[in-house]
Amino acid sequence: MPRVGLTPEQVVGHALALIDEQGLDALTLAAVAARAGVATPSLYKHVSGGLAELRRLIAVRVTEELADRLAEAAVGRSGDDAVAAVLRAYHAYATEHPHRYTALPQAPQPDDDLTHAAARLVGVIIAVLREYGLDGAEAIHAARTVRSVAHGFASLSIGGGFQLAEDLATTQNRLITILTTGLRTWPTP
Repeated sequence: MPRVGLTPEQVVGHALALIDEQGLDALTLAAVAARAGVATPSLYKHVSGGLAELRRLIAVRVTEELADRLAEAAVGRSGDDAVAAVLRAYHAYATEHPHRYTALPQAPQPDDDLTHAAARLVGVIIAVLREYGLDGAEAIHAARTVRSVAHGFASLSIGGGFQLAEDLATTQNRLITILTTGLRTWPTP
């Protein structure tokens, strides 16, 4: 019988705390079990698929957290302001949780929960792009562009790719201006 009070959500929480502190490579069932105060085999009562299932649940949680963060940033905003807020929120999430961010899947996975979370994340971006009159295939192309900019800037930031003394916020502002200018003048077929 599962330990009273321990849920799969709490197991994921323990795993994320471990990842935040030590990185994704430190994720083992033994380390999560120690944090949760249970024996390693006991985790299977809460996460039946073992480490693979735990990694899947982590990917879902991180995707949902990022979607929440972007949706929150976009509320009450439109156009350039919404895009800027989404890009800043994306970067903030990645820099606040650099190890957790590495658990964010970049490619579609054959998993209903993860597909739903990813669709929600991309849906926030597509909703922000409506102000630019983009729909159908063009909205997808634009969403890919926004994701590429957001992920690239975040990945370079957390990976130590920006070592020069110039202010990173200024670079981000320039990047946002370039992106929003491009969205306002989006080439249509």
